[in-house]
Amino acid sequence: MLLPAIEVKQLSKRYQLGEGAGISTLAELIGSTASSWRPGGVRFASKDRREIWALDDISFSVERGEVVGLIGENGAGKSTLLKILSRITPPTRGAITYRGRVGSLLEVGTGFHPELNGRDNIFLSGAILGMSRAEVNGYFDEIVDFSGVESFIDTPVKRYSSGMYMRLAFAVAAHLDTDILLVDEVLAVGDHKFQQKCLNRMDSIARDGRTIIFTSHSLVAVQSICHRAIWLDHGKISADGPTADVIAGYTGFDRVGSGMERNWDGQDAAGNESVRLRNARVEAVGRSAGAPIDVGTPFAVSFEYDNLRDGAHINPSLIVQNEEGLVIFDAGRNNEPGPVPAGRCRERCIVPADLMNDGPHRISLELRDRGDLILSVPDLLTFDILDNPQRRFGWHGKWQGAVRPRLEWSIEMLS
Repeated sequence: MLLPAIEVKQLSKRYQLGEGAGISTLAELIGSTASSWRPGGVRFASKDRREIWALDDISFSVERGEVVGLIGENGAGKSTLLKILSRITPPTRGAITYRGRVGSLLEVGTGFHPELNGRDNIFLSGAILGMSRAEVNGYFDEIVDFSGVESFIDTPVKRYSSGMYMRLAFAVAAHLDTDILLVDEVLAVGDHKFQQKCLNRMDSIARDGRTIIFTSHSLVAVQSICHRAIWLDHGKISADGPTADVIAGYTGFDRVGSGMERNWDGQDAAGNESVRLRNARVEAVGRSAGAPIDVGTPFAVSFEYDNLRDGAHINPSLIVQNEEGLVIFDAGRNNEPGPVPAGRCRERCIVPADLMNDGPHRISLELRDRGDLILSVPDLLTFDILDNPQRRFGWHGKWQGAVRPRLEWSIEMLS
């Protein structure tokens, strides 16, 4: 049985804020240590010094050939974890076991020497990874071709634009002979063509059986290439599992009651002497309660109410808006409503898949009786429609428009 490529055990990282923080040289360390001692050998702490734990006792393992995405808010500890895994900064506590050669691409400005040209930095990166000059030569042409900086390969990299720098840095990290690749926000720099090139390369690396840990705020990108995700929250692991499940938890839409369902009891229910609402919910069709809704999933909107007037001709209407307040549709029944006896009623409609765009949405409800408005409930439900990488066909930017219908296309050769 193969052992994991990476094992992280009880890893913690503490940073100090205030006086003494940011020490990076021996002189600063000596000065800070000396200033923290009173005469007589009694040590004291600065009143201005505070501590934060960027990582707090986390443990996990990554199997060989596994592609793992790290997700979380800014300050959750993602970049700190990658810097520790890359050996850029040491942990305060804990241990990491590696089984294989590690390469990393963390941010523009790390890993290259600015005074050296692109060619020399390729060989320098290879040497740092323990590769011989002959081994790097075997990858050299492929790296340069991928980066697209052939004309500037003998120019010092300090003269590169951020996009050129990133293209070369990613090309080096992705093509040299590493068993483990650590990537942090590679999609933050570069145009669409470059971003897609990077994702395709990481797909290829994964198929070759190499291990990847990838962090990005683009959940679409994480969904596209990662089968597993780890959600970091304030330095702790909040969830670890299949990517779709972890992202659903991270976005908050794995829980019924996050705006996807409402219930009322007694006279506090929304309504009047004609009708009173008892329940309203939006849910993915054919999935468990609280399951996330994505652009390729049909979803149902249902609500229950007490009809308090025998023989009312109740006609419901749902108004769906996006986060910008634009009305996506205002839809009611497809037939003329007939008289309804007094009692509890349940209405349900289904919105088809491949119609809505991704993003936050809200639903308002109106009930009419023969044209007269008898109940209006604005913002009755709120929910999010997640993206689906299988329906993006290589595009990872924001899809424009209020809707995103899947239309029938055909091509005909005319000559």
